[in-house]
Formats: sequence, C-alpha cells, structure tokens
Amino acid sequence: MREQREAFVAAAGVEGANVRAACRAFGISPTTGYKWLGRAAGGDIEERSRRPRHSPAATPADLEAAVLRVRSEHPTWGGRKIHHALRLRGVVAPQPSTITGILHRHGLIAAEESEKRRPYQRFEKAAPNELWQMDFKGHFALAGGGRCHPLTVVDDHSRYGVVLAACADERRSSVVAALTSAFRRYGLPDRMLMDNGPPWGKDFAHRHTKLTAWLMRLGIEPIHGRPFHPQTQGKVERYHRTIGEELLDGMDWSAPDEEVHRFVKELSLGPPVRGGRPITTQMPTVSSRYSVQ
Repeated sequence: MREQREAFVAAAGVEGANVRAACRAFGISPTTGYKWLGRAAGGDIEERSRRPRHSPAATPADLEAAVLRVRSEHPTWGGRKIHHALRLRGVVAPQPSTITGILHRHGLIAAEESEKRRPYQRFEKAAPNELWQMDFKGHFALAGGGRCHPLTVVDDHSRYGVVLAACADERRSSVVAALTSAFRRYGLPDRMLMDNGPPWGKDFAHRHTKLTAWLMRLGIEPIHGRPFHPQTQGKVERYHRTIGEELLDGMDWSAPDEEVHRFVKELSLGPPVRGGRPITTQMPTVSSRYSVQ
C-alpha cells in the first residue's frame, strides 16, 4: 500500500498533472487521491490509524477485569454464560457479544475454535417437555474400582439437563430408576429421542425393547436417531462435551460425589436457556398424567 501511495504522489504531484486521471489509473477515488497529496505535502505519507481518540461507549476497565476473572475460573465459557454468571453476582453485565469481543481482544478465543462453532441448521421444539434427548456418555473407571456410566437427558427446547445420573451399568433398571425420578420432578415428555443401541434399542431393524415399551405405556413416544449420525442428538452430545470439559477433565477423584454435586449446582445456575429466560419458568411442574406402571 505504501508503494502505491508513493507511486501515485510521484505521478500526480508533478506540475500540470491531471489528478483525476491519475486517480482513475490507480483505482482510487479523487477524495483519497487529494488526501494522499495533502499528506505528502506535509511530509507524511504513512497510513494513519482509524481508531477514535475517545471511546465513550468502551467497557470500563473494572468490568472488563470481571469478565476476564470469570473466564479464568471457567476457561470453556463463552459470552452468554459469562454474561449470565456476572448477573448472578450482581454485576451489570455487558451484552454477550461485547463479552465475546473482550475475549477476542485478549486472545482467549482461538480462530480454529470459532470455526468449529459456525452455525449449523438447527431444530428446536417450541416448548419444554415436547422432546427429551437421552444418551449414555462414555463410561470411565472409578478410583475405588468399578466403572461409572453417566446417563444424560436434555430437554430439547430449553437445553436443561433433566437427568445427570452416575449409573453403575447401562441396564434397563438403572435407566428406569433415573427416568422415574425425572418424571416425578418435571413431568412426562411427549417424545424421547435416543440412538439405536441398548438398552433402548437393539439395532436399526429392531428398535424397540422393554424400556421403550415402558415409555409407550406412559404415553411417551420413543424416537430413534439415524444410524451413525450423532448430529441428530446434537444437544445431548454438546452436554456430554460440557461434562467432559467442566467436570471430568479436572475432577477431584478423592471426593467424586462433592464434585458432581458442585457441577450440577453450577449448571443449574448457568444459562442453559437462550434469551435470558429463567429455567424455573421454563420447566413445568409434575404432569397430572404421570403414573408409573
């Protein structure tokens, strides 16, 4: 760019030169051409910063520091979660987009991570309890022996985690026990989306089991996702990533019960519902049609 400015000034700055013709030749507007000539006459041909001298709408330094403190406590959180966390602490929080800008300025959001989170075509039910997504997260070994099989269920509309159960196995009885507790607390969903594996499926050709028969007796329609297409259950898969990043990766295995309790409590205070709507007004009370058979 500097070379172009210097070449233009050399061509248009000579006596008798047609400045507008030179502007057309260099592909710039006359306004830009005369600006370059004026600066060159003053001995300054460098490009000047377009940053304003004053930014009255800039985020105050103490508020920006509060954003960075929350981010340091929770390195996986983005603008929406940090915004909600600050509000819970009594802080007049900047908008989520402003918080995201602060994180970018401080180099806390990698370009490759932003690329991963480009929007996909999404679906979302219109109201809570229209659809729940259910799955087991990959099991892992426990310090005292045995394995933990986390059962997760997410409400499709609110993205609220209605179930996070540390099961000792993936048997029907374990799932029924966890779902029964969730049904009594939140009511019955209209449908439940799950993959084709046990205990809620055998394979693509034999989708129904004793578990799905139990759900149907309760008036819940079981739906199975397309084989080898985890995006169908994208919300529960995203919940699994949150569990891995914010619970399992840094878990204190000497006190697993306390760690899980802290994690669930923190998630319940966080913003699983977009648009700032409180969870307590999103999730209905126990449905009158609930009955365990």
